[in-house]
Amino acid sequence: MQLLLVEDDATMQATLQRSLARRGMAVTALADGRAALAEWRAHPPDAVVLDLTLPGLDGLQVLEQARAGGLRTPVLLLTARGTVGDRVLGLNAGADDYLPKPFDLDELEARLRALVRRSGDAMEAKSAASALVMGAISYEKESGIIYAHGAPMDLTPRELALLRALLAQPGHAVTKERLYELVFPGQSEVQYEAIEVVAYRLRKKLAGTGVVLMTLRGLGYLLKPEA
Repeated sequence: MQLLLVEDDATMQATLQRSLARRGMAVTALADGRAALAEWRAHPPDAVVLDLTLPGLDGLQVLEQARAGGLRTPVLLLTARGTVGDRVLGLNAGADDYLPKPFDLDELEARLRALVRRSGDAMEAKSAASALVMGAISYEKESGIIYAHGAPMDLTPRELALLRALLAQPGHAVTKERLYELVFPGQSEVQYEAIEVVAYRLRKKLAGTGVVLMTLRGLGYLLKPEA
């Protein structure tokens, strides 16, 4: 775990850095708010332990500017100011957890690992929701780009439209009528059989990807992982 520790008390900083390093964490320790924000931006860590009382910028200002700049790193506030008001301010500013001094090192480690684990789970869920993977094919839904073996596929616009339509319903047959509407929108002059030509060309480009394009007589086309 890469950890950014921002603590202006020299004794506390040294103790925490040494103790967390023994627990397998790579700790970058700073005592100044501006320097911490610059380090955070330049080298985003897995988690930040942030004191509220800092020179330069205080902890809340560092946190607010980091969040405003798009930094989503999990943050645990560590401070002697243990009032409810401070906790609320910190959480409203974008902190993920709060631990008042004095504290137990085992609890600090457990909370940090929980924060990083939850952050990783959220990123995986977001990735799973925005991308579809089948064999060596990956479809990034937000950008619309389709990759094969990690590289963008070389597809014509019609091949791309056909593959997107099939990937939108993986494992399910899509009728030729529906595919024709998606591949040749508003092009009534194009013969209905043209969809078969596009499917034939796409099938050749899918060779070696672990994905097969099947023709189901009377039903349409089906995209599925290769057996």
